[in-house]
Amino acid sequence: MSKKRSGWFSRIVLAIGLIAFLGFSIGPLLGGVLQSNRGDSTPTATSTPSPTTPDDDLKAQERGYKLVLEREPDNQTALRGLIDVRRQLNDVEGTVAPLERLAELNPEESRFRVLLAQTKQYLGDREGAVETYRDLINQEPGNVQALQGLVTLLLQENRPESAIAAIEDILQLAPQANQAEAGSIDVVSTQLLLGQVYAEQQRYDQALNVFENLSQEHSGDFRPLVGKGLILEETGQLDEAKAALNTALELAPAQQRDRIQILLEEIQAREAAPTEEAESGE
Repeated sequence: MSKKRSGWFSRIVLAIGLIAFLGFSIGPLLGGVLQSNRGDSTPTATSTPSPTTPDDDLKAQERGYKLVLEREPDNQTALRGLIDVRRQLNDVEGTVAPLERLAELNPEESRFRVLLAQTKQYLGDREGAVETYRDLINQEPGNVQALQGLVTLLLQENRPESAIAAIEDILQLAPQANQAEAGSIDVVSTQLLLGQVYAEQQRYDQALNVFENLSQEHSGDFRPLVGKGLILEETGQLDEAKAALNTALELAPAQQRDRIQILLEEIQAREAAPTEEAESGE
């Protein structure tokens, strides 16, 4: 078995998109959420030269949005604008309060609460992030983004059993929830997440069992086969790993095939390494 590489499985999962929504970057997410909702009242740049610095302009915009919110505290255009301006000013902490208000005003828009949880996590408020994730999961058990965020946070806190329990709770709810509303919980993505947690904890037998069962139950899905291949490669079963990844390569959509091919090439390079070392030692 090869030496454990910290976070090796998560890094590869991020590369191939094994599970829906993994990881986050506060800046792009804030920008993406706000850009699609930006109203006409967002300040625009003029062509007139100004002696002020960019930060001065942003701070002026911030004051403008705050004045609007003093009169209209629920003005969502101003709330989004304030978040956007503070993001550009690198004032991530200052985005929390308007994000909380947006989440309250849009209870059906889970993305605001996911972003709020991620922002709190980024700022080191892990307790607040966990609470936000759990509240969202209680309301929407099938929200993979929230579950992934919660699991990632629990693993960072060295609480793997809590992370596993959170996933298993959702899997137990799935039959009844999906009977009431078909597809409300993505069982495959949830199980893939469970396999990832097992892999990160070096519980390879359990991880392999999850991926093998999934690949049998969902023979047209490439993702369980990639997970299986990664575990087999990590445990030194290189031929079996290549077989799983080659099958995944056949099933994968075009945009994923290059990445799987890279995994195969890495295994081939690993196989060639002992031979090269032996030849160099002669």
